[in-house]
Amino acid sequence: MSTAGDFGGGASPQGGETRSLGQIVSDISADMSTLIRQEMDLAKAEMKQEVAKVGKGAGMFGGAGVAGFLTLLFLSLALTGLLHKWMPWGWAALIVGVLWGIVAAVLAMRGRQEIKQANPQLPTTQQTLKEDAQWAKTLKN
Repeated sequence: MSTAGDFGGGASPQGGETRSLGQIVSDISADMSTLIRQEMDLAKAEMKQEVAKVGKGAGMFGGAGVAGFLTLLFLSLALTGLLHKWMPWGWAALIVGVLWGIVAAVLAMRGRQEIKQANPQLPTTQQTLKEDAQWAKTLKN
């Protein structure tokens, strides 16, 4: 006697039809393909939203950069004007220019060090991709 949870004799819950192992595997494979496609579509949609946010933020950073540049420009002019009280204009401008040259050199050296330390190989991503590939191989077998 069969109960609601027991399909008995390999029958499926859709009215007593039986399915072969090949059909079941085929259905599972199709479902996995559909699931992966849907996940990729979801990831694309989310990525578009995030890229839009990043683009907006980058635009704001660009505006902040322009504002910061103008701030430094006018502060430099003010410092040059202040120094001009004690020395000729040319010397005051030269001193401010040398100060900014030093700042630029320090920033360039730090930037160079950071770039040298960067690892464009993305080791963590490579490792997780290898693990995913290994996992997929075990599912096939």
